[in-house]
Amino acid sequence: MSLKYDSRHLYLQVIDQIKHDIENGKYHAKQKLPSEFELANDLGVSRATLREALRILEEETILTRRHGVGTFVNPKPIFSSGIEQLYSVTHMIEQSGKVPGSQFLSTEFQEPTREEQLKFSPKDIQTLAKVERVRTADDQPVVFCIDKLPEGLIPLDHVNESDSIFKLMEAYSGKHVAYAVTYIEPVSYHERIHDILRCHPDQSLLLLKQMHYTANDEPVLYSANFFQPDMFSFHVVRKRM
Repeated sequence: MSLKYDSRHLYLQVIDQIKHDIENGKYHAKQKLPSEFELANDLGVSRATLREALRILEEETILTRRHGVGTFVNPKPIFSSGIEQLYSVTHMIEQSGKVPGSQFLSTEFQEPTREEQLKFSPKDIQTLAKVERVRTADDQPVVFCIDKLPEGLIPLDHVNESDSIFKLMEAYSGKHVAYAVTYIEPVSYHERIHDILRCHPDQSLLLLKQMHYTANDEPVLYSANFFQPDMFSFHVVRKRM
């Protein structure tokens, strides 16, 4: 199956062809693609051209390349949204048509670090409530969550009665999250989290670090959420100024 004449660069044609083959069922989620030699011959391109196409497809999280093993098709994300929209993890899972759930790992009070005190400034925080959970979609682990709040905003001894920290905080202390400042980072292998989320060691996680505020700019919640990248996809709408 050689590519037909097209004025575009060959690697762009290869990208489109592989996407077409995935969408039409030639290659399925988690399936290993043919070797580079076989795929390049099949497409009628050089291995250098093929590798450039595979590199871009990996950046788009359509494929995952595992050194010494091969190239695999990633499952389509169960949730995709603009990162400028603030949704709870519960809402994300519900919008995907799946049933959200939580596995509570630990709850505790702890003294804030200097960095955490600065995050919650100008409030003088003496004690933080820390909650570690695994969020599930149809009983499958998809997000590892670490939430930290000033003491008194949620009932820590009843936190396992609600899947949503947002809703629990609103009901208990009347604090409503209006917006968040978010930082996104890729995270390489983390033994504990990869094991809990059942991820392959070569698979990077998507970490969203968020500081949540009320409409009065009061910092009320810091969260670090580790997402399975083949389950969630985020994008940003950028406007030219």
